[in-house]
Amino acid sequence: MNKKLPREKTDEAVVDERFLPQRSQRFKSQIEFILEVDKLKKILRRTTLLDRSRQENSAEHSWHIALIVLVLAEYAEEDNLDLLQVIKLLLAHDLVEIDAGDTYCYDEIGGQDQKAREIKAADRIFSILPSDQAVSFRSLWDEYETRETPESQFANALDRLQPFLHNYFTRGHTWQKHGICKKQVLARMQPVDEGSHLLWDYVSSLIDDAVKKGYLKK
Repeated sequence: MNKKLPREKTDEAVVDERFLPQRSQRFKSQIEFILEVDKLKKILRRTTLLDRSRQENSAEHSWHIALIVLVLAEYAEEDNLDLLQVIKLLLAHDLVEIDAGDTYCYDEIGGQDQKAREIKAADRIFSILPSDQAVSFRSLWDEYETRETPESQFANALDRLQPFLHNYFTRGHTWQKHGICKKQVLARMQPVDEGSHLLWDYVSSLIDDAVKKGYLKK
């Protein structure tokens, strides 16, 4: 289980109001949010880098999938997709991990209270922002979670694709470490089909190949 990693004790960044443009409370809140989300860089995921030298952190994951949107946009199931909205969804949805930690997608026990932990985190983290931006960020997080819009479906597809590729191209490194089998991966990856049939076909073929090569248990 990987609910929340311990943080090193460091001095919290303090925004000195003397330097704020027009002593603006709005600007102060925005700077405080920018400083707060830096903590995402310290949240480690189970996914390893492709060279297997270390674990990926959640900020790296968010950057990677946001970039993937631009590269693979042509394969989205929906025509005229709002790509900026997809990127916004992907950049916002993992911010809750600052408080909730990264819950391993195959951790059934950790998954039991994952939603509650993440809602609590969303309430705190987004409330740092000015009220209008807090509402906007929370709306992005909710849209991603409900997976009802074409943009959120494509975002979810890419969010699953990125770590899947890391698993396959590290010869099943994390799958094997945790004894993951084909049935589990198929269930986890199924939402890819909502966002892109073509990417789902690609994923399905790699899952079969991973079993044949011994990267993944049957």
